[in-house]
Amino acid sequence: MSASVLYDAPGPKAVVRNRVYAVVGSVAIIALLVVCVMRLADKGDLAGGMWDIFNYTGIRKNIADGIVATMKAFGLAAVGSLVLGVVLVVCRLSDQRLVRWLATAFIELFRSIPLLITIYALWVGFLTDYSMWALALGLSIYNGCVQAEVLRAGINSVPTGQREAAYALGLSKTQVMASVLMPQAVRAMLPTIISQLVVTLKDTSLGFIILYPELLQTARLIASNTQVNGQYPYVSTIVVIGAIYIAMCLLLSALATWIEKRGRRGRAGIAVASPTDPDFTVEPAADVV
Repeated sequence: MSASVLYDAPGPKAVVRNRVYAVVGSVAIIALLVVCVMRLADKGDLAGGMWDIFNYTGIRKNIADGIVATMKAFGLAAVGSLVLGVVLVVCRLSDQRLVRWLATAFIELFRSIPLLITIYALWVGFLTDYSMWALALGLSIYNGCVQAEVLRAGINSVPTGQREAAYALGLSKTQVMASVLMPQAVRAMLPTIISQLVVTLKDTSLGFIILYPELLQTARLIASNTQVNGQYPYVSTIVVIGAIYIAMCLLLSALATWIEKRGRRGRAGIAVASPTDPDFTVEPAADVV
């Protein structure tokens, strides 16, 4: 009794066992959540005053400023990483051995170094007074290396015959890369590219290490400088800021889905007309006298 070529359908005993495991696991998770809620309630972290602070105009303005700062750094990093990724992949696929080796060394180096170290080194060494640029540049370098590898995989996935046909038409390597390989690579790897941009958006939170006033740094300042009944609202602040991060990532993912759907419609192209259409009517040949 095979339900799939990949696995066999579970038998009666396996079905019962899986159901028992599901029930036990669900009960354990619910019990853990109940315990966590009870502990937070006992500490006063769920009191109404802990959440009322977000009705204050000043705190709302701080959060809005943090969102704007986050989006500024993300916008710069997104554009920088995509541009750098294209440059690196072109250099890595170059016929010049020195250029290819330099691009490979750059990619492997900055993919191996932790992103936090790159950002901190740029801030301390070069951009002490420009924390936003240090964050954006660090994100651009690391994510540009990742995007370069993504694009390289997409270019290598293009059938060899298309490349050979383009060369046979007399196109140069630059023309083949720009008009044949790169568009198909971007289209094929678009979900992965957008996923890496989501990672870039979340990694802007590393800016709090260099005191850049992005969303996480704003949350830390709110939670550590606001007291409610002698307590600091860390839990409520984490929940609210976490929800904002989730909302931004979901919006970016929705944008990616919309772009991908438009790309699929674009690939469909114009429907081929049937031979019976008026435009394809063939006039009978005139009789030759």
